[in-house]
Amino acid sequence: MLVMGPLCRGAGARRRCVHWADVDTGRTLAPMSTHAKRERLLLADLLEAAGPEAPTLCEGWTTRDLAAHLVVRERRLDAAGGIVLGALKSRLDRVQTEFAAKPYEELVRLFRTGPPKYSPYNLKQVDEGANAIEFYVHGEDVRRAQPDWTPRPVDPVFADVLWSRLEKMARLMGRRSPVGLVLRRPDGQTAVARRGVPVVTVTGEPGELALFASGRQSAADVRTEGDKDAAARALEAKLGV
Repeated sequence: MLVMGPLCRGAGARRRCVHWADVDTGRTLAPMSTHAKRERLLLADLLEAAGPEAPTLCEGWTTRDLAAHLVVRERRLDAAGGIVLGALKSRLDRVQTEFAAKPYEELVRLFRTGPPKYSPYNLKQVDEGANAIEFYVHGEDVRRAQPDWTPRPVDPVFADVLWSRLEKMARLMGRRSPVGLVLRRPDGQTAVARRGVPVVTVTGEPGELALFASGRQSAADVRTEGDKDAAARALEAKLGV
């Protein structure tokens, strides 16, 4: 079971709250074929409830900017390459700005609906492999930027899914670390994000490690071990894809 507290907006009779319920009774967590699909609907509900001008953990981005990013990533493959390729960055920025100017409700609807048929994200394996962590992290970008946020319990099955993705992506996500970096679950399982010395070991639950490795170090509930100066450098590093 995955239960979360409400995210509310508005006041009085018009106040709207999103309550996360379990897979058996909740509209949002209806049975689905992949964790990525579940995380998509959770994130869409968060964006809808927060409104277009809410802050996020993505530096300089409101929820409107984040929604535009999510839609462009799936629907404008000609520009989405700018997420990882510097040569396409200006095109990505231009297209994302155009999408951010659309009505917010439309952006959320487009994201909730999912990618168009021509998108590789329509393939189940691609969707699950690329989006399980992506949508989980962006959901926390919205939740943890709120002043009254509360921790989200992550069920053991999804925790294992996040860990599996982290094991595969650790080297990519940690490539810019200035020190050796090891991610470790409380049960002792480890993934090397960057080889080198000195070594900093970061211990936490898979969801928290996903946030740390995605560049949200200050928002992640983790414990660091190793040289004090090295740990400080790891906390300031530009991690992530």
